[in-house]
Amino acid sequence: MEKGQFSKREVGTDLGFSAEEKEQLRELAFQAIRSRCLGIAMPDNAVESPRLKEPRGAFVCIHKGPELRGCIGMIEALVPLWETIRRMAVEAAFGDTRFCALASDELEGIDIEISVLTPMRRISDPSEIEIGKHGLLIRKGFQTGILLPQVASEHNWDREEFLEWTCRKAGLPKKAWKSSETEVYVFSADVF
Repeated sequence: MEKGQFSKREVGTDLGFSAEEKEQLRELAFQAIRSRCLGIAMPDNAVESPRLKEPRGAFVCIHKGPELRGCIGMIEALVPLWETIRRMAVEAAFGDTRFCALASDELEGIDIEISVLTPMRRISDPSEIEIGKHGLLIRKGFQTGILLPQVASEHNWDREEFLEWTCRKAGLPKKAWKSSETEVYVFSADVF
C-alpha cells in the first residue's frame, strides 16, 4: 500500500459493534450535523441498543473527499456513546478551530469516521506501542496531545515518529516523550 493508504480494518481494534449499531451511530452523527447546519431541531432518535447506551469516549472525524474537514473527540467516558457521538459530530463540524464551520452546501459531500475509544493505559516503555492498534495521548503539565490509531498508519510512521508527532500536537518539543515528567498513554479504537 502507498503512503497514506490504509484499510480501516487494519487499524484499531474490533469492539464488537454490529453493522446496524455502527450505521445508527453514523446516522446520529449526520443528523446532528445536518440539524445544526440547517438550524432545525435535532431529531429525537430512539436508541435501543444497550451497547450504544454505555458511557464511552469517542472521536468524530469529518472528511470531504480525501481532506480532513474537522475532528473532535471526548477522551473520557462521561455520557452514553450515542450522546457522545452527537455532541462530537457537531463539534467536529462547527467547533474545530482549524477549519471554517461546515456549510449547508457541503452536507452531501462529507464522510463521517467514528472512533470509539478503549480506556487509556499509561506506559513506561515505548516498545509497548503497536502501530495501527494504538493511539497515543501525551501529557506534560497542562499540555496534552492525542493522535488516533489510524494517524500513524495513514502516515506510515514508526513508534518514534508517532511519539514525536504526538508531542508536537501537545505543543511540546518532539523529544519530550523521553522526559520522566511526561506521561505517555496508549489506547485503541474501533474505527468505522
